[in-house]
Amino acid sequence: MRSIRTLLVDDEPIALRGLQQLLQTEDDIEIVGQCADGAAAIASIAELQPDLVFLDIQMPELSGFDVIAGIGLECMPMVIFVTAYDAYAIRAFEVHALDYVLKPVDPQRLQQALQQARRQMQNRHVPQQPESEAKTSNSMPTMLRAQIQNVLQELGWVEPQRWCKRLAIKHNGRVILIDINDVDKIEAAGNYVEIEVRRSEGNKSYLLRESLSSLEQRLDPAQFARIARSSIVNINSVQELQNMFNGDFVAVLKNGSKVNGSRRYREALDVLLN
Repeated sequence: MRSIRTLLVDDEPIALRGLQQLLQTEDDIEIVGQCADGAAAIASIAELQPDLVFLDIQMPELSGFDVIAGIGLECMPMVIFVTAYDAYAIRAFEVHALDYVLKPVDPQRLQQALQQARRQMQNRHVPQQPESEAKTSNSMPTMLRAQIQNVLQELGWVEPQRWCKRLAIKHNGRVILIDINDVDKIEAAGNYVEIEVRRSEGNKSYLLRESLSSLEQRLDPAQFARIARSSIVNINSVQELQNMFNGDFVAVLKNGSKVNGSRRYREALDVLLN
């Protein structure tokens, strides 16, 4: 069995260090990163694409549940929750057969959660699809997504909005949060997407390690339109459309940049612009 690429997320340094020490004794666990807040977790999950995330629930600004909302259940890896919740919340996890470990982490309970994760890894079946169209191969099983949704509902946690409002991007050794309304266009760039953002000092571009199709699932389709296989534009940034040969077109943005569009996507774009 291959190594389980694991990301640790906890805002308490002592808890993070203790969990790391326990997991270092597991031969099949490869710790690929650690995060101390929700924004960094969202960026790291998108960039590193781990198989498994140990996710603290109670964190300032963005909770563990907010991290899931930011990534989207469809794209979220397997999760083991790390929690100090009360008995009622623990009951919700147990009723819906969702893996969790309590703080401070008990080694025996950790082993039980890891065994469940290993079984899920072994049972995972991913259809062969082109990379641009497929979901990430490490996304959680459908049953696990349903279990998490049931727990969220029972705990009374209301997802603020299905569509992401901010993007967390690692840049120059730090994580920056970008308001989705400031994004003009998004283009595929190998294993990354290049995001062009409006700034007062001029437009800037950032790279995010995520497929264009995966990011598209998190964007409001009433605001963002895919106009080519490798391009998405913010329709509020479109100034005009210039017709080309064979039904193709060019979208001219308000900042003056031009994005080539395919006739395949023209009809859907016209509906949004009218």
